Amino acid sequence: MTFSERLSTLRSSKQSVLCVGLDPDPSRLPSHLLSAHPLPAAVEFFCREIVESTSDQAVAFKMNFAFFEALGDSGLQVLRSVLNGIPSDVLTIADAKRGDIGNSAGFYAHSVFDDLGFDSVTVSPYMGEDSVAPFLTQTGTCTFVLARTSNPGGADFQLLDVGGEPLYRKVARDAVSWSTDTPGTTGLVVGATDVETMSDLRHMLPETPFLIPGVGSQGGSAADVMQASGNGPVLVNSSRGIIYAGNDQDFAKVARNAAIQTRTELGA
Repeated sequence: MTFSERLSTLRSSKQSVLCVGLDPDPSRLPSHLLSAHPLPAAVEFFCREIVESTSDQAVAFKMNFAFFEALGDSGLQVLRSVLNGIPSDVLTIADAKRGDIGNSAGFYAHSVFDDLGFDSVTVSPYMGEDSVAPFLTQTGTCTFVLARTSNPGGADFQLLDVGGEPLYRKVARDAVSWSTDTPGTTGLVVGATDVETMSDLRHMLPETPFLIPGVGSQGGSAADVMQASGNGPVLVNSSRGIIYAGNDQDFAKVARNAAIQTRTELGA
C-alpha cells in the first residue's frame, strides 16, 4: 500500500487530517514534570502523554528532531521510545529536514526508515535530485520536500522568478517527477500561511500529499487551508497550539481538547 493510500484509509476511518507535532521545548514543559524528573525523562513522559491523549484524533505525529537532538546522548533514546509508543493506526513523520550529497543522504534514509522505522521524512531539495533520491527507495514511505514554507524567510528564495515562474513551482514539479518510478512517494511541505500558493500547487499537483504546518500558533486558518488544499491527500500539522494548550497537571487532557477542536475545525 502506498503512503497516499494509507493516508486516505486513515482519513476515512478517523474522519481526520490532523497531524500533531511533537516539539518538546524544555522551557514550555509543565513545571511539575521538570521538578520530578531529569530533563530527558520529563520530555519522554510529556511526549508519551500527548501521544496517548491525542492519538485517536490524529492521523499522524510529526517528531521534530531538533528538540530531541538537543537532549544530547539520551535524545535519540527518548525519540525512539516516544516513536515506539505511537499506535500503528497513526502515521509517523521524521521532521529532520535532511539535505546532503547522495552517499550521506543514503545513510540518513537508512536511519529514518530502516533503523527508526518512520513512515515519512522531511527533506530540503537545495542540493538537487541526488540528495533526495535515496529517500525514495522505500515502499510505502513518503518524502516531504520543502516547497513553500511558512516562515517569513521562506520568501527570500522560494518566490524568486526562475524561467518565468516562482522557484517553489519548479521545486514542486521536479521533486514530484523524481518519484515517478520509485517505490517511495514524494510529498510537499506547503505552509498554511500562504493559501494562494497552496491552491496554485494543488491545481498543478492534485494527487501529491501535502504536509501543511502553520495552523494555529503561526496564524494559519483551518478553513482556508482545507479550501485551498482541495480534495488531494493532506496532513495539517498543529504543534504548539495543541501540545502547549495547557501547562498544569492536566496538560494532556487540555491537549486532547485542543486536538478535538482543531480536528473539528479541519473537518475531513
